[in-house]
Formats: sequence, C-alpha cells, structure tokens
Amino acid sequence: MKDLFRGWVLLCAIALTGCATHLEGGRYQSVEPEFDLFAFFDGSVRAWGLVQGRDGELVQRFTVDIDGRIEGNQLILDETFEYAIGDGPKTRTWVIEKQGDAGYSGSAGDISGLANGQSFGNAFHWQYEMDIPVGERMIRVQFSDWFWALDERRLFNRSYLQKFGFDVAEVTIFMERL
Repeated sequence: MKDLFRGWVLLCAIALTGCATHLEGGRYQSVEPEFDLFAFFDGSVRAWGLVQGRDGELVQRFTVDIDGRIEGNQLILDETFEYAIGDGPKTRTWVIEKQGDAGYSGSAGDISGLANGQSFGNAFHWQYEMDIPVGERMIRVQFSDWFWALDERRLFNRSYLQKFGFDVAEVTIFMERL
C-alpha cells in the first residue's frame, strides 16, 4: 500500500510539472540583437496584446501606451491600457532596478511582492505574482513573461499565467518604440 501511495505521488508530481511552460534562457544568450531593457523602454512605446484562456479562447484584446524614463538606477514605466474586449487595470506604474550585470527586480501597485528578471542575449525573462479577477473572486497567479527583441524598435512578448503548476492563460504582446 505504501508503494502504491508513493507511486501515485510521483505520478502526480510528474504530471503537474509537465503542465506549465518552461523556457531555457541560456538558449538565447548568443542570439542578436541583444536586448537592453532600460534602453528599449526609455521613451514612448506602443503595445498591442491579447489574452487567451487555457482553451485558446480570446478573453481580452488591448493596447497599452508605455512612457518610460530612467532615474538613476531605476526604470519607471507608466502604462495606460485601453480594452477592445474584456476589462482590466486602466494604469500601472512599474519601478525596475538593475541588480548586477543581467539581473533586475521591480514592483508595481497591483503586483504581489517583487518581480525578478534576467537578461539572456536577445531575450528577457520577467517573473512575478498578481491577483486577477475571476468572476467574483481574486485569484493569485504566477506570471512568466518572456520578451524577445526583434530589432532595436520592436519587441515580442509571451506571458504564461500559471496556477498550481498549470498554464491557465497566455498573453501575447507586440511592442514598438515610437
């Protein structure tokens, strides 16, 4: 009986770890153009995005205007959202600090705790937790954001929202410096 229980626990652990998207940053280390978070967002950026549920259905479609500025060791991003489908926050302000050569940490009013990021060549990985509305409740999910520089003016972003080790939604965003 004990072996059966151990086998069940192992099977559940394997199943849960296989249900979330995991990308390896090291694969992008030598890919160009190299992405510089502060340089890209210093100024005005326009973004177009959509959110899809776990089943692939479109949940939100939005645009966001981002005004960024560098103050000392910090990058401040003021974001203003407009929604064509769905609803969400109208504004968000990120404060991001460099932590060594390729590391970053940041916060925003609707983010739980600190966000942490790491640069990898043309890619940037950003992770944080956020409470999102689902019906009448707020559910805490983990965000795993991956950004890839297409060139010095354009950026592609995929965000994987995860709960209990499962992908529950995906966000796709295209960004362009103005």
